[in-house]
Amino acid sequence: MSELGDWNTRIIEEFRSNGGRVGGQFEGAPILLLTTTGAKTGERRVNPMMYLLDDGAVYVFASKAGAPTNPAGYHNLVANPEVTVEIGTEIHPARARVIEGGERDRIYARQAERYPGFAEYQERTDRVIPVVALEGIVGV
Repeated sequence: MSELGDWNTRIIEEFRSNGGRVGGQFEGAPILLLTTTGAKTGERRVNPMMYLLDDGAVYVFASKAGAPTNPAGYHNLVANPEVTVEIGTEIHPARARVIEGGERDRIYARQAERYPGFAEYQERTDRVIPVVALEGIVGV
């Protein structure tokens, strides 16, 4: 397994063992687990992600820490938008929808205001970091 895979596995295990809370660099941050279906393989993949809860809507960001390319998980959810979201101890089916334009800019700015690392990620790359709404989640 890759170093990133090992890191993700540790975060996922900690998240599930602690009712959706993790420590270290993400202590106190809103973290969810997003399960997508591989675009090529059809395999289910789980990724821990920071999220933004805004007016009852849940958003995630394909930042890849400002890398020049989108993360693989982003391509998976575009190809297969039916996802599963774990927030705390709750598991929700959802549908991923990429948001664009002014709506995307408003949501990304909100996340960057709360977590300045997201502003740094956007500054590091020439791509517009995608923002994805996770629709259909009830009770968050």
